Amino acid sequence: MTKADIIEEIVSTTGITKKDVSATVEAFMEVIKNSLLEKKENVYLRGFGSFVVKHRAKKTARDISKNLTIEIKEHDFPSFKPAKSFVAKMKGE
Repeated sequence: MTKADIIEEIVSTTGITKKDVSATVEAFMEVIKNSLLEKKENVYLRGFGSFVVKHRAKKTARDISKNLTIEIKEHDFPSFKPAKSFVAKMKGE
């Protein structure tokens, strides 16, 4: 399912105009991105899941094709963890 599919589904379910739904979905995603990127705050959506900022420490890796040792800088990255109730529904429990 794509973002366009989600927008169409919401439009058909609620009857709200496509323009308004599209703006709302874009704003929702922007709020989540800003929370994770700028504020480094996690986003918790009860019953759905959590968007969390995880941290990876600096590490040494190998570039096999060039036979070099490279250093990967420490960095943050986004992650999604589904809620326990959502996982239970997926499993059919």
